[in-house]
Amino acid sequence: MSLIISFVTNSVLLGVGLAMDAFSVSIANALADPGMKNKRKNLIAGTFAGFQFLMPMIGWFCVHTIAEAFTAFQKAIPWIALILLGYIGGKMLIDGIRDMKSDEPCEKGSVNAKELVIQGVATSIDALSVGFTISKYSALMAFGASLIIAAVTYIICRVGLRIGRKFGFKLAGRATILGGVILIAIGLEIFIKGILGI
Repeated sequence: MSLIISFVTNSVLLGVGLAMDAFSVSIANALADPGMKNKRKNLIAGTFAGFQFLMPMIGWFCVHTIAEAFTAFQKAIPWIALILLGYIGGKMLIDGIRDMKSDEPCEKGSVNAKELVIQGVATSIDALSVGFTISKYSALMAFGASLIIAAVTYIICRVGLRIGRKFGFKLAGRATILGGVILIAIGLEIFIKGILGI
């Protein structure tokens, strides 16, 4: 029984740690589109949760099959996250500035499907490293841990969307700019931590 409690606790803590980037990006998405419908919120949180489930499983599989190639690929993870989040954040920033200068009413900065996938990859790619953390697990245990990580991510992202919505209405047109800045900052944070090995 204590082994099960320890397994669940460790998986939840891993989930919380891994979900922080997705949480911040969820806030940024809701800042840019505070009026988003519940279905859209579920899609955003579900996408992040799906990637947070998938990446540890891919990492676990890589450790058990192509460990050397996977270790070499890990060095590219901070660069990939920086490029992807920098691209989406930069686009939001430019759109927000353009809307502020325009006399026309600004459009909602709702993230499209392509951008959502890019965000999902960028915020979860570091979860590939969890493959090393759970490498001693059986396939079933790794699957269970990944499911718990995904569930935690979903809940945390829904909280992030709620926070972003609240402030998005208050900030009005400036929210898209703030959202873009947040995404760029997250990309830089992942990059710096990855390069410095923090």
